[in-house]
Amino acid sequence: MSTTIPSGRSTLVYRRAIGAILVFLLAACAPRETAHYAAPNPEATLQPIYVATQRNLDRTGPYFGYLRPEGLRFFRNVISIPPTHVPGVVEWPEGPPDAATGFVVTDTKIFSGMRDMRANLRAGRKGSESLVFVHGYNNTLSDAMYRLAQIQTDFKPGMPGVLFSWQSAGDPRGYVYDRDSVMHARDDLEDVLNSLTAAPGEKVFLLAHSMGAHLTMEVLRQAALRGNRRLLDRISGVVLMSPDIDPDLFRRQVKAIGKLPQPFMIFVSRQDRALTLAGFITGRKPRLGVIDGPEKLADMKGVTVVDFTALADGEGLNHLVPVSSPAAVSVLQGMVAQAGQPGPGFGDYLVLKAPAP
Repeated sequence: MSTTIPSGRSTLVYRRAIGAILVFLLAACAPRETAHYAAPNPEATLQPIYVATQRNLDRTGPYFGYLRPEGLRFFRNVISIPPTHVPGVVEWPEGPPDAATGFVVTDTKIFSGMRDMRANLRAGRKGSESLVFVHGYNNTLSDAMYRLAQIQTDFKPGMPGVLFSWQSAGDPRGYVYDRDSVMHARDDLEDVLNSLTAAPGEKVFLLAHSMGAHLTMEVLRQAALRGNRRLLDRISGVVLMSPDIDPDLFRRQVKAIGKLPQPFMIFVSRQDRALTLAGFITGRKPRLGVIDGPEKLADMKGVTVVDFTALADGEGLNHLVPVSSPAAVSVLQGMVAQAGQPGPGFGDYLVLKAPAP
């Protein structure tokens, strides 16, 4: 058996990938943060987060090594965001949980099933649309709840936030476990989306991150193959953020779906070190979330790509730039506001620039 030593640019990519692997292995040994309860603070912002999860409710942390339970569980947590909140940041408490300085849970309501949760959501909703967030690889239930609460606070979408929490291991060593969990979750996510759009006029907007984007595309493909155009027609938009998908597979998924929901946007960052590692693990092939030019998807009708590379700040391996970098949050807030105004829309490939100092 011979060993080939990489050279030139390949050597640089190889070294970066090895560096990323070391970072992930070190992170695997570190304890994960867990959501905790605390008394409300009158100056804090409260965000109700509805959750449909495949996890047992007594496990809000890592799931690595555990058997996947069957069925879904439903609840609503009220997440308190501190008055000192910085856009893009999830302020995990330092020391005892305190609503004045960190994200905390102030109230929980457990539902008997999807119908019970849907009735509660509808009763407090203005309009007929819900935001469904599908988290990515290496996420715990606590991670995903707090991230959706941060997104709801920073972007104020005007619709209730629903988290679909599939059984990610919540551990950097669980990449293959997570890929299997995505396949395991397809039917459950489709059932949740069907339920949220069951009444006349109801719609959902899908925001999916990383490996959650792969799960989302599989569900859209599955719905199309089932002939479930009713569901596809009730999706008011899709954003795939840092999608961990093979571009060839993405093309096949799009072909099977046919007419894509609109808008359909892909948020990429060419400095996403987590996706660099994913590409290394899956055959040294770049993932969809790091494509580097409009020609890569030039023939894909109805797909808009937004490149956030210039707004990356290095946090979280640049894997959540659009919602975690304060500069990116500011720019994206402006884009959201612009999208709601009359006038020309965005082009098919938009490269964002860093704001002037």
